[in-house]
Amino acid sequence: MTLHRNVDTTLLLLTVSLTCIGVVMVYSSSAIMAAERFNDGFYFLKRQLFYALVGFIMMAVATYFNYNNWRKLAVISLLGSIVLLALLFIPGLGVRVGGAMRWLRIPGLTVQPAELVKLTLVLYLAHSLTRKKEKVRLLLKGYLPYMIVLCLLLGMLILQPDLGSAMIIAGVALSMLFVAGVRYRYIILTVLLTLPVVYFLVMQVEYRRRRIMAFVDPWADPFDTGFQIIQSMVAFGKGGILGQGLGIGEQKLFYLPEAHTDFIFSVIGEELGLVGVLVIAALFLMLVLCGIRIALHCPEPFGRNLAFGLSLLLGLEAFVNLAVCMGLLPTKGLALPFISYGGTSLVVSLVAVGILLNISNTLGAKK
Repeated sequence: MTLHRNVDTTLLLLTVSLTCIGVVMVYSSSAIMAAERFNDGFYFLKRQLFYALVGFIMMAVATYFNYNNWRKLAVISLLGSIVLLALLFIPGLGVRVGGAMRWLRIPGLTVQPAELVKLTLVLYLAHSLTRKKEKVRLLLKGYLPYMIVLCLLLGMLILQPDLGSAMIIAGVALSMLFVAGVRYRYIILTVLLTLPVVYFLVMQVEYRRRRIMAFVDPWADPFDTGFQIIQSMVAFGKGGILGQGLGIGEQKLFYLPEAHTDFIFSVIGEELGLVGVLVIAALFLMLVLCGIRIALHCPEPFGRNLAFGLSLLLGLEAFVNLAVCMGLLPTKGLALPFISYGGTSLVVSLVAVGILLNISNTLGAKK
């Protein structure tokens, strides 16, 4: 399917659909809470609409910005995102919310650097892997330099702390390296050496250990660590097959924490039921498959690496969020792309789709 200069309309319609669903669900899940806290039931809706407008404008720009030009910006954009991560630790600039320093206060807006890092790392890896070609199979000149960059980023994210984003970035980076031709034994060895570190970071930190215990048995502490996942399960249970109806859900009434952000999928499950859950999962699956299709049909290595990395990033974030809400993974503070409330996440996700659209546009123009 094509639309004006060979833009992939399937990918475009999927993105618009998910974003529109997100705007509706942000309002449904936040209106009462916003009225209580800010005396304005439209508080979060107005902001999400603004973020969506900015995101669609930037997506349109990315759609008609030749993807090969991103190679010139790959290194500098990654360095810029690292600087933003460092600025979080400067008093007065970093905003601490819920014990985590993940937001950077800039005059007029608040930015989450971790979301930018995800995009810029994919750009950098796509550029560097294309430049190195067969050298990526070498240990010293190919693999280790990427591990140094990755360790720097992961270390800064863990200091925030943001272990969820760190694991997403690690998963995307290692997958891109594997697809680009890095020897699988290097990756397996890296994972095995990392397991003790992950164990230490989780089990030796009180709140993370309690999250793992709550994941194993949430009913052991139903009013504290297990409260969030229990309320999420209750939401899905109340939803049944067809849901209680849009806007009628009860768990968002101060029962389910972070109902408009991390656990917005639980609100969807309660209000739109199993049907709504399956629709959202299907839309994400189709979106990722569209991205993978673009990668497979791209004859140029940079475009292929870039399309694969962006598709994997969006798909992995969506999968982890859905799994957390359904109690299949321990609780992590990760947004659901296109749907959760949040400006940086939404804008970055839309820019990622814009780049994918440009790659597909270029492919269509060459046919």
